[in-house]
Formats: sequence, structure tokens, C-alpha cells
Amino acid sequence: MKKSIVCALSVAAVMGAVLTSTAASAAVTANARASSGDPDTTVTFAVTSGLLTMTAPTTAILGSGAPGTTITGSLGTTAVTDNRALLAAAWTATASSTKFTTGTGTTAETIPAVDVGYSPGAITTTGTITATGFTITLSGTAQTVVSGTAGVGDNYASWDPTLAVAVPAAAVVGTYSGTLTQSVA
Repeated sequence: MKKSIVCALSVAAVMGAVLTSTAASAAVTANARASSGDPDTTVTFAVTSGLLTMTAPTTAILGSGAPGTTITGSLGTTAVTDNRALLAAAWTATASSTKFTTGTGTTAETIPAVDVGYSPGAITTTGTITATGFTITLSGTAQTVVSGTAGVGDNYASWDPTLAVAVPAAAVVGTYSGTLTQSVA
């Protein structure tokens, strides 16, 4: 019996040593986690960019008037969409025009571009951008009509320009047409 008791004590001693060793190992692991702080995860993602674009009506009918009067009408909504996601966004919208002609385009059938005024009117914006409009007299050379400055990220601006045609007293009857070109850069 003595031998049995000794064996039983030996098993208990071994079990106690294993339990003590396991508890000590868990305590060391817990202390290592506590001393290194909370786990950090590096997260990355990309913000993409788009384009700077402009939309404008493809046709506009301003109305009619007699020689020596001014024909005034709305061009329709013109808009700039800046999806370039820039830290310092800026853009310039310009306008130029051909002459306006009817018939065969003789001198009497021509109204020069410089007889037409362009006024952007009220400008609506979204996003961060300061949009400033400029009233101009059209010509064959592009001139600034709206300037976007101090932008951050994506932005949008729209306006409905008014065109005012000073019809020369010597103009002849007819439907006059020309091409107004607007662009943004």
C-alpha cells in the first residue's frame, strides 16, 4: 500500500506541476498582450478622380425683332462638372462665336459676333468652388465667361446665359444662325 500511495502522490505532484506550468504560460502570454497595447490594423483605400466637363444646349432660339432693335433670349443651362478631386481646383469657362448669317451671307445678311452680348447671370454651385461670372461681347476669340476658383474636391456650377443681339438697322429679313462655342479648361 505504501507503494500505491507513493504512486498516487507522484501523479498528483506531476499534475500539479503541469497545471502550474500551464497557468504560468497563460499569465506570460496575457502579460505580453497587455504590454504591447491594443492591436493596430493599417487600412488603405483609393479615392479616384474623373474629368472636367461642360454641357450646354445644342440649339437655342432667341426670338425675333426688327432691324435696329435688340433681341434678347436665354441660351439654356450651361454646366461645368469638375470630378478631378483636386486639392486646389480651378477652371475657366470661355465663349466665342462665329458671325450670324441668313441667305447667302452677304454683308446685308450678316450680323457680326461683336453685335452679341453674353451675360452668364446667376450661377449655382455645389461642392466647394467660388464661381464668378463675366458679361462679355462675343467675338471669334474665346473669352472668360465664368471662372471657378478656390475649389476643393469635386464641384459643379451651372448658369443660364442671356444673349442680347443688337440687330443692325441695315439687317435684312431672315432667320440668322451662327455657332456659339463654349469650353472649359
